[in-house]
Amino acid sequence: MNTASAAASAVVFVWLGMVLAISFLEAPLKFRAPGVTIPVGLGIGRLVFRALNAVEAVLAAVVIAAVAVGGSAASGVIALTAAAAVLLLGQLAVVRPRLNRRSDRVLAGEELPRSRSHLWYVGFEAAKVAVLIALGVSLLAAR
Repeated sequence: MNTASAAASAVVFVWLGMVLAISFLEAPLKFRAPGVTIPVGLGIGRLVFRALNAVEAVLAAVVIAAVAVGGSAASGVIALTAAAAVLLLGQLAVVRPRLNRRSDRVLAGEELPRSRSHLWYVGFEAAKVAVLIALGVSLLAAR
């Protein structure tokens, strides 16, 4: 394993850990805390996910650069790197704006029926977790 692959693998597993901790632990638990209303939870969630997504964008750029510099000839590593970046881009460009528009309305006091829009985000997160695991393992196996 070369240095670029090792660095990329480390960054991928940090990225994976952040997604698991925030999306699958913090996000659902915050709404169970005493006194946390839907508007308060949405406000917290927006701040947390804005920060997470900004860090994810930086980590994705680092992984892309490391894979490019490492000269990995493994098409699987390149495809998985692209898949992780595309999933993140889809979340940022398509799903998050829709969720933000809805949460803007809720935070403005509008009563809305329950929405399943967040399930799209969860679906992207689950796919991204699978891709990041496969990418991290592939990078560890790269020679």
